[in-house]
Amino acid sequence: MATNQPKQGSENDDCSFLPLVHDIIKCMDKDSQDVHQELVKFKTRIQEAREQIGAMPGIGMSLSEQQHELETLREQVRTKNQLLQKYKSLCMFEVPKAS
Repeated sequence: MATNQPKQGSENDDCSFLPLVHDIIKCMDKDSQDVHQELVKFKTRIQEAREQIGAMPGIGMSLSEQQHELETLREQVRTKNQLLQKYKSLCMFEVPKAS
């Protein structure tokens, strides 16, 4: 069962824990000594995910602050779109070439 989802960045961007859990279960079924190694990989991946979440922009903002920031950005986009439309509708004069 292959998925056609494009990979973004490196493997560290992958947020799927299922393959790691699957490897742990396989090791437990086989009574393998690799269970501890697989558990360490799992714990490391969870720690990496925590660090990525902590580094996300806006994570320290409250919901109301995020909504205010979003509304401000939307207003900026509206203003810029209006300016673009205004400049597109202006008459353009040919600039004489200096010879």
